[in-house]
Amino acid sequence: MTKDWETQKESFSVIDVRELTTNFLPMILYKAQQVNLNNGICVVQSFEPKPLYSALKDLGFEHHTEKISEHEYRVYFYRTEMKDMTFESGADMPFKPTAIVNYKAIDDLLASTVVDFWELIWGKEESAIDLKTKLLLSMSNAIGAGRYRQATRELIKAYSLGVTIKELDELFSLFAWNQGIGYFSSEIGPSTVFGVYKQIKKREQEGMERRKILDEIMQTFGDKNPDVNTLYKKQIKCCEKRDEQ
Repeated sequence: MTKDWETQKESFSVIDVRELTTNFLPMILYKAQQVNLNNGICVVQSFEPKPLYSALKDLGFEHHTEKISEHEYRVYFYRTEMKDMTFESGADMPFKPTAIVNYKAIDDLLASTVVDFWELIWGKEESAIDLKTKLLLSMSNAIGAGRYRQATRELIKAYSLGVTIKELDELFSLFAWNQGIGYFSSEIGPSTVFGVYKQIKKREQEGMERRKILDEIMQTFGDKNPDVNTLYKKQIKCCEKRDEQ
């Protein structure tokens, strides 16, 4: 059913991200925060940008999507409520699914397929498993497979949603039990995911509030860190800067 605001959609500011090869989600979220009540924006992408739907919904937006062609989608977002961006709502959760951009570089259809699968796993409404638990499960699977980049990102996201240090203590004890002391000492201990865990524990013991801990962690273990970032181009830039120092 057509909503009344859709008659205004042609007047919305247009953000065309089809040619961007970097993470476009933070930029769109930033611009969305500037939109006034009863106003909107239009996002143009070469695949349906489904991860944006839940994020902007948490900011008070409704949306309408139009498929113009196989390589052009236009999503109109209209603000019906003024909501602030928070980690707790998920709108400002660290590490949006930026790796989708890598699939877009191969083929738009492949990117669309990956987005559909992402939505099934992470964007499912009324999921039987809450998001925090899903992230901890994903983190555990990643550690078991030696994928510390993924594990680091999942841990930070889970912490932004409220995982406690006691939960992390028990989880890392299980890693030592299941992986073995030798493997834990040589592989998990020096990893970025263990570095995040140690930093969280240290800062909480010092009495730092969660939001400040997250900001600090993202400075060290965010997308500027080549061992955490999923976009190849940024990794090269980080490495080049490190080599120049």
